[in-house]
Amino acid sequence: MSGTFSQVYIQVVFAVKGRENVIDKQWKDELHKYIAGIVKAKGQKSIIVNGMPDHIHAFIGLKPSMAISDLVRDIKNNSSNFINDKKFVKGKFSWQEGYGTFSYSHSHIQTVYDYILNQEEHHKKKTFKEEYIEFLKKFEVEYDEKYLFDWI
Repeated sequence: MSGTFSQVYIQVVFAVKGRENVIDKQWKDELHKYIAGIVKAKGQKSIIVNGMPDHIHAFIGLKPSMAISDLVRDIKNNSSNFINDKKFVKGKFSWQEGYGTFSYSHSHIQTVYDYILNQEEHHKKKTFKEEYIEFLKKFEVEYDEKYLFDWI
């Protein structure tokens, strides 16, 4: 019996347009659950979704049937529509263009889960920009800072 077998774990990180601090504590859990539901509806495994008022981290068990870019596009489109339909923010909400995605081995699942779970603690010590650039350097991703997010 032949088949396709995979074990791919990715962390996706993306920011609110203009890096505005608009993801409010009153509705952030509802947003995180909604994003997890999008991931599940696309046939992928949502391990944890969390973030801060200006960005999101999603840890996902990815099946090879879907391109990461398609999944992230769907997450960002559907979740921005959700925020706008619920009128959680004044004006029109949108995510910034682009995202970061980083892969992990099975042995890192708990470490990454804990890191994402404890976002508020991490951001007492470093900004999102510092965190994001640290990821890029750690994973040896070449980048030009002028093409990163629009930092406020």
